[in-house]
Amino acid sequence: MTDPMHLDRRTGLPEEWLYLLKDHPRVDWASHRNLGPLTEFWLARHNGFRQLGQTLDTLLVDFREERVAAKQFGGLFAPRLQQFLSELHHHHMIEDEHYFPVFMDAEKRLVAGFELLEGDHELIHHRIETVIGSANTFLGRLRQGGKDGIRRAADDYAAVSDTLLTGLMRHLDDEENLIVPLILERGEHDLGLS
Repeated sequence: MTDPMHLDRRTGLPEEWLYLLKDHPRVDWASHRNLGPLTEFWLARHNGFRQLGQTLDTLLVDFREERVAAKQFGGLFAPRLQQFLSELHHHHMIEDEHYFPVFMDAEKRLVAGFELLEGDHELIHHRIETVIGSANTFLGRLRQGGKDGIRRAADDYAAVSDTLLTGLMRHLDDEENLIVPLILERGEHDLGLS
């Protein structure tokens, strides 16, 4: 039986978890009086992950379509990928260890939602490990040369990277839809975040 709430199958969160989003829709977030510096920073981090993920994807497409030479690609790609994956892992650790417990304690009706997001983090972490292995193989093939081997390694990497990025984009949206309305409802100070 397939789980409709699995990261790869869901298209959003259940309506019963989004009751605060109805009171605090995304269009109102930027001007809300309870939008504090921590929340602004956190949203900027999410947008940074979206942008860097898109940059990596575009760079890979450019390489595969021969707009970026193999000699240039590794030097452009490897440090950006390392930054993306390490910062993402660290970001999720902070959420799991520090912020999610605060949110679960503050709003018991959303505990299942935060547990789902923690499960996403575990799945994303496994996907990060898969991406690292595939990227290492791909970058090794670039150093060794051989067009067919490089093409296969690039294709393999593209598949696992797409799985990671697609799931991550869904997760970021869902996480924001659960957390930001709660912060706007209660305020960073009252939640003990500032």
